[in-house]
Amino acid sequence: MKSKILVLFASLLLSFNALAISLQDAKAQGLVGEQTNGYLGLVQASAEAKTLIISVNAKRKSHYQKIAKKNNISLNDVAKLAAEKAIKGTKKGQYIQTTSGKWVKK
Repeated sequence: MKSKILVLFASLLLSFNALAISLQDAKAQGLVGEQTNGYLGLVQASAEAKTLIISVNAKRKSHYQKIAKKNNISLNDVAKLAAEKAIKGTKKGQYIQTTSGKWVKK
């Protein structure tokens, strides 16, 4: 089961390659950050960032649902695992959300 989850996470990361430049740009500019719920969040108001967030989060939710279904676990459990990985993988200087909901630079 663990290997299936890892494979699915890898496919999730690969699926974001098409958005990697704009996602990385938005992160580097401090517009978006990784939330504790496994989804991307808006740090600074921007129409472009909002559009990006909607797109990325829809893809994430779809992948989380597939992983949850394949492994017979809840969507929230998958999202929580993804949040831990995303926050851990966030580069220094980019924003992450604390458990209290505050944005901080990593």
